[in-house]
Amino acid sequence: MRAQEIRETFLDFFAAKNHRVIRSASLMPKDDPTLLFTNAGMNQFKNTFLGLEKRSYSRAASVQKCLRVSGKHNDLEQVGKTNKHHTFFEMLGNFSFGDYFKKEAIEYAWELVIEGFKMSQEKLYITVYQEDEETFQIWNKDVGISENRIFRFGKKDNYWAMGETGPCGPCSEIHFDLDEEMEVGDPYDLIEKGSDRFLELWNLVFMQYEQPEKGELITLPSPSIDTGMGLERIATVLQGKRNNYDTDLFLPLIEAVCDLAGREYASDAKSDTSIRIIADHIRAVTFLIGDGIMPSNDGRGYVLRRLIRRACRQGNLLGIDDPFLYKLVGGVVDLMKDAYPELLSSANYISKVCLSEEKRFAMTLTSGLKTFDQYIEEARSHSQNVLSGDKLFKLYDTFGFPVDLSRELADEQGMSVDEKGFHEELEKQRQRARRAWNRRPGGST
Repeated sequence: MRAQEIRETFLDFFAAKNHRVIRSASLMPKDDPTLLFTNAGMNQFKNTFLGLEKRSYSRAASVQKCLRVSGKHNDLEQVGKTNKHHTFFEMLGNFSFGDYFKKEAIEYAWELVIEGFKMSQEKLYITVYQEDEETFQIWNKDVGISENRIFRFGKKDNYWAMGETGPCGPCSEIHFDLDEEMEVGDPYDLIEKGSDRFLELWNLVFMQYEQPEKGELITLPSPSIDTGMGLERIATVLQGKRNNYDTDLFLPLIEAVCDLAGREYASDAKSDTSIRIIADHIRAVTFLIGDGIMPSNDGRGYVLRRLIRRACRQGNLLGIDDPFLYKLVGGVVDLMKDAYPELLSSANYISKVCLSEEKRFAMTLTSGLKTFDQYIEEARSHSQNVLSGDKLFKLYDTFGFPVDLSRELADEQGMSVDEKGFHEELEKQRQRARRAWNRRPGGST
């Protein structure tokens, strides 16, 4: 089943269950200063869950664009190195605002997985919160899952909270066993440790409590449902793959990168990681620019700039010296145009922004790389494996090297960086600037 068929099957299923199908919100959250980017399907319904906003419907379903590159949901460093982590991804979700609750949510999920997606029950395992006996009994008695396939976990794995305060509650997950040959072991232990053999397909969150600033949990008068299923992961299962990057969401992009680099995929582990990082990041870059975010030195724009620069650097490691990311934008648009037709009208603009940023980064890298390499050699000549804070600051101040770029370049050389020392040098510069400002004619003393 191709990715677009999965999206359509999901939305059609819930539309038939009287859910309002809602279009994806922008990656730039609306009226929510607590979020840098939309990182879950429930974000656009947050005020509805909090009781601050009324909607004309009590059931909804969506396929939501998401980005996880900051805060507690930050998968950036894992991208390309694992089979299942991404910056940009799509979350399929169904939601109930005080309408149905646990029993219906569980039964809907199981019906879609077994009858809609035709998955084998023998491949599926369930996890529940250890204190949520009600959910355990629904899976066991009502759905008919044997006890030895339902695992109880603690708060770390099976409890969800919007924040330190606010709605919260237990959750239940559906996991898929990709192949016993990938890692032999007890399913409970493998799921607990996050083995690649098991994919967490769908998380069903039961919002039934409110956590006040002080005191005991309060039971909500109208408990709600928030579920999330990663499209990339379910595509892996339904397309018979072991790796998200082998699905139709990524493979055409991977092939395009290989053509540009003159490389063959799945022939060298280090090169494969670079290729996957590029394929992942160009999806994120395309959607970020398409949603109106521009490269800059702070906030959302800096995340975009960093993603472009990381992808460019991986291209350099593959032997691609000229700007190339902008050539991949059309591939992303072609893959996503059925679900996001608005990309068609902005494709040229996205490519131009990407090319401009690539050229800018090439100038930064060319001017500073020689000095960076010199600093690395100096450190090694003194048997040091850490690039000092003052050297990091000089790279930043003279060549515009952000500390995360120096960190990644150092990591390629098997070295680390003194970020604390860098920030101390940065603060010294700020203090010097303040003193210079205060000494100017008319300045304060």
